Amino acid sequence: MLGRREGPLMRNNAHSLRKSRIITAIVIGILIGCVFAFLFPDGFFIPHTVTPNRHISLAGSKTQEGSDECESSDRANMLKSEFVAVSEKNAKLKKQVRELTERLRLAEQGKDQAQKQFLVLGKQQKAGPFGTVKGLRTTPTVVPDESVNPRLAKILEKVAVKQELIVALANSKVKEMLEVWFTNIKRVGISNYLVVALDEETAKYCDANQVPFYKRDPDEGIDAIGKMGGNHAVSGLKFRILREFLQLGYSVLLSDVDIVYLQNPFDHLYRDSDVESMSDGHDNMTAYGYNDVFDEPAMGWARFAHTMRIWVYNSGFFYIRPTIPSVELLDRVATRLSKEKAWDQAVFNEELFYPSHPGYDGLHAARRTMDFYQFMNSKVLFKTVRYDANLSKLKPVIIHVNYHPDKLPRMKAIVEYYVNGKQDALRPFPEGSDW
Repeated sequence: MLGRREGPLMRNNAHSLRKSRIITAIVIGILIGCVFAFLFPDGFFIPHTVTPNRHISLAGSKTQEGSDECESSDRANMLKSEFVAVSEKNAKLKKQVRELTERLRLAEQGKDQAQKQFLVLGKQQKAGPFGTVKGLRTTPTVVPDESVNPRLAKILEKVAVKQELIVALANSKVKEMLEVWFTNIKRVGISNYLVVALDEETAKYCDANQVPFYKRDPDEGIDAIGKMGGNHAVSGLKFRILREFLQLGYSVLLSDVDIVYLQNPFDHLYRDSDVESMSDGHDNMTAYGYNDVFDEPAMGWARFAHTMRIWVYNSGFFYIRPTIPSVELLDRVATRLSKEKAWDQAVFNEELFYPSHPGYDGLHAARRTMDFYQFMNSKVLFKTVRYDANLSKLKPVIIHVNYHPDKLPRMKAIVEYYVNGKQDALRPFPEGSDW
């Protein structure tokens, strides 16, 4: 009986224990839920990085999110701008590649010289309205190269004014004319001039008279002609010697010594061409060119043939700029003179004026003829000017005694007439020469 009484009591105790465990588990679950609700207000499985600073308010979180969105938008806009800039640059590079490819193609063809030159000098342009189009007249100068002749470069740096100077070649055979030459240069006030002394005696003479000079380094070929050569032989040397002046980046007013300076020639130059030269012409037609009609009666209706004529440039007085065509001119003349028995002035003009034709490529150089009354030859003076009351009152820039062999006395007479005012100084001389 006792055993039957204890059974129901133990069963009641076990049931109570299970019930209290369930309640405890529920309570613990609720507590854990509360803790997780506090720690993870946005949800436990949302992939946000958990930071320890959970005290930041919800309003602060929303502000941060808005800031992040603005930064993302700005970054996107910046990337778009960079993409556009890179695209534009890429387009320009492609255009440059196309232009370079075209230049290479033209260079390889070697036919269209004008097109090649234009592509080198600048961009192609459209032709403007009628009457407004003018072609290129002035060629760009070369890049100076002092390594060609460092000693000469130092001399020119001291002597030249605005990268230009007068240059004359002289040896001891022309000492008296050289004296008249530099005396009048000094009187006019010209400081940028230089004598290329072809022998030691001339160098010492210039030094004693405070005349800027330059004596070349020994050169067997040049020295032999320079020391013993006559007027024309020495004149031919200038085309080889002047090359270094141009390579150094200087414009040269080349002058023979049989010239009297009455004004500063640099005040009367145009400087718009590769070569600017005085003329051997004696009037407008011969100096600047004219249409000369050749008559051949046997041709009947076509008996008259028109020709263009101009008297030659004087190779003893010309202004030459440091350009590629100018250097090419000097090379052409010097090369021919080394192989041919020819007059340097004739070769000088042939290379300047002969056009391209089958078997010959002409020189593409710009030319200008100087005013023949300002830059006067002795034929103009002794045959025309001295007899004309108006022309005789004009004061030339220079007078070149190129038409007469009695150079020194005529040079002195010119000084007497134009400088010292002796009105009859030119009268004793004939128009031409005695032989």
